[in-house]
Amino acid sequence: QVHLIESGGGLAQAGDSLRLSCAASGRTFSTSGLGWFRQAPGKERAFVATTSWAGLHTYYADSVKGRFTISRDNAKNTMYLQMNNLKPEDTGVYYCAADSTGNGGAGAALYDAWGQGTQVTVSS
Repeated sequence: QVHLIESGGGLAQAGDSLRLSCAASGRTFSTSGLGWFRQAPGKERAFVATTSWAGLHTYYADSVKGRFTISRDNAKNTMYLQMNNLKPEDTGVYYCAADSTGNGGAGAALYDAWGQGTQVTVSS
């Protein structure tokens, strides 16, 4: 089992950049698929980005494609989400998640470990 802790959220203005981190403990991090999800107020949790266990395969929601970049450093047991050109609609609580099968993916049900979330608020 892997334990996940997000950090790096905060307040930003439209057009700004933020980088989220997801620090993991546990022996399965390097073999886990990883993902980022977000939940806006009053909405369901939504997929943002995912990376396979070695970082060779990544996939993004259309709403963030070209602006966000997911990456991982297995030596540091950490995943990142670089968010550029932020928009007010990017506001929400961002969660990192781990899939012990190693694949990751866009469906929340694929993941068996979740962090507590970090708030991102983007003003116009």
